[in-house]
Amino acid sequence: MAEPMIAQNKPYGIEVESGKDYWWCACGQSVNQPFCDGSHKATEFRPMQYSATKSETVWFCGCKRSGDKPSCDGSHKNV
Repeated sequence: MAEPMIAQNKPYGIEVESGKDYWWCACGQSVNQPFCDGSHKATEFRPMQYSATKSETVWFCGCKRSGDKPSCDGSHKNV
């Protein structure tokens, strides 16, 4: 399995809205990071849905290596 492209070596702090769905980019190629723009279509990766249960700041993974996708788990420190 191929590795996704590293979008950035730190998380994206995004204000999410309760009840809204977000699609996290898993391939790393989207120009709309950390969200999907359809760039994955030429890859084996697929975006991951995140459904906000409350309005808050969510730290989405930027390195695409997190073990807790789509959230950051600090994996970028080892990339």
